[in-house]
Amino acid sequence: MIRIGNASGFYGDRFTAWREMLDGGELDVLTGDYLAELTMLILGRDRLRDPGLGYAKTFLRQLETCLGTALDRGVRIVTNAGGLNPAGLATAIDQLAGRLGLAVRVGYVEGDAIQRPDALTANAYLGAFGIAACLDGGADVVVTGRVTDASLVVGPAIARYGWGRDDLDELAGATVAGHLLECGAQVTGGNFSFFTELPDGGHRPGFPIAEVHPDGSAVVTKHPGTGGAVTVETVTAQLLYEVGGPAYLGPDVVTRLDSVTLGSDGSDRVRVSGVRGTPPPATLKVGVNNLGGFRNSMTFVLCGLDIEAKAALVRGQVEEAVGSDGLEFVLARTDHPDATDTEAASALLHVHLRDSDRTRAGRAFSAAAVELALASYPGCTLTTLPGDATPYGVFTADTVPQDAVAHVAVLPGGERVPIAPPPTTGPEDPHEHQEPMTGSPSTPRRTRRGVLGELVGARSGDKGGDANLGVWARSDAGYDWLRGWLTVERLAELLPETAPLTVQRHELPNLRAVNFVIEGLLGAGVAASTRFDPQAKALGELLRSRVVDLPADVATGVPA
Repeated sequence: MIRIGNASGFYGDRFTAWREMLDGGELDVLTGDYLAELTMLILGRDRLRDPGLGYAKTFLRQLETCLGTALDRGVRIVTNAGGLNPAGLATAIDQLAGRLGLAVRVGYVEGDAIQRPDALTANAYLGAFGIAACLDGGADVVVTGRVTDASLVVGPAIARYGWGRDDLDELAGATVAGHLLECGAQVTGGNFSFFTELPDGGHRPGFPIAEVHPDGSAVVTKHPGTGGAVTVETVTAQLLYEVGGPAYLGPDVVTRLDSVTLGSDGSDRVRVSGVRGTPPPATLKVGVNNLGGFRNSMTFVLCGLDIEAKAALVRGQVEEAVGSDGLEFVLARTDHPDATDTEAASALLHVHLRDSDRTRAGRAFSAAAVELALASYPGCTLTTLPGDATPYGVFTADTVPQDAVAHVAVLPGGERVPIAPPPTTGPEDPHEHQEPMTGSPSTPRRTRRGVLGELVGARSGDKGGDANLGVWARSDAGYDWLRGWLTVERLAELLPETAPLTVQRHELPNLRAVNFVIEGLLGAGVAASTRFDPQAKALGELLRSRVVDLPADVATGVPA
């Protein structure tokens, strides 16, 4: 097997994780994922200020603390921290090694940048074969730009086992392992619905490891003595994160999520097996970021009586001052009747303004809000100070043909190795594999009132302007009820903001799960969203908190 660890799930993750993973036990490869859709926008703005930037600078500081250790122990490093400038980061690593007196062989992958004059950034999601070529070429460190997150794990497995383009089941199995590792501690108990059941209460989960085998199966685990836990449920939660239907499209393989089998393999060890793959689509996903304009926000505190009337007064006054174009008012009814303290008696009125004019969205707006302090509703106060507008980005997804991208592995010696596209491709959108849009009818049964989270866990997140919401049952009996009960229509009742939107529903029986994709919930993407929960991270916990009619014959507690 090959032991592949992860030390970063996003740009800003635990700084010491690289050191912890190298010191904590045996590894063959250590990966780091830094690129989210929002990160590409941040790096694009960095590059506007300095064309030599465009990569995750934090990675260099982390590497400085542990590069010597990795070289001494023969642990190879694979990261997408190259962002928009993998060649620049590769050069910076060479310079870092020189300052440290170390000899390091650095390879990098390029070709993801798409020429789009109308965009701030446009990058294709490349596959894993460029990473494998760099490792085959002797690289100690491999830097990429925009590859799929799972490719950071798939590439080392290809290099170890010599898989080819036709080894679809193996590639699919490694893709699942990569998806499980990509978000770091989320698979070891981070952001876990049942965190109170973890041995340490979820205090400081360790980072994950995948032991990937020649057939593509894997065991997910973590270093001994680290916090959190690896259980079938923590793995299920991460498997449901930011996915759509059972056909999980990737540049090297379409992974059948409905074929995944999870099973305990001992303490803090979960075996992932049975994964099947089909040929990838003929196109690559392209993430496109543009600057959408400028935005600003002010929050009014409305205390006590006449909350709706107070909010209406503020709305009229702000619109009169700056005009109504681009304004958004969100009233959060956090107030409680007959409260004994100000905070408990107060609601919050969030006022957002987006505009192409930085001046209007800046001080002109925030000052107009502050000027109402002595001339508006009784008890008028704000939680925000006047400030300038900030730019925001808009994310969209596009596609390009696989053969239109110049995917190249640049080896440590400078040799450039072209990576050919897959010779066989499948349908672009395999709808034939999707499950019915609604569940089967529930059998009438005796019920009791309780919160939904007694019987189910959930994990939610963002996919551009869409959100995904995966819900899993803790027992077979619970899933038999869940799949028939939690329809698109019932989701709209429980989460009314989903009612006017298009919602896809997919069943994953092997995981005892139902996954929803809620189109347009996040508007023009995370960077542009004014939603209270802009990345939909809390959507699953909101659903679990709803009081519903639960089946009285389904037991609560730890999973069966």
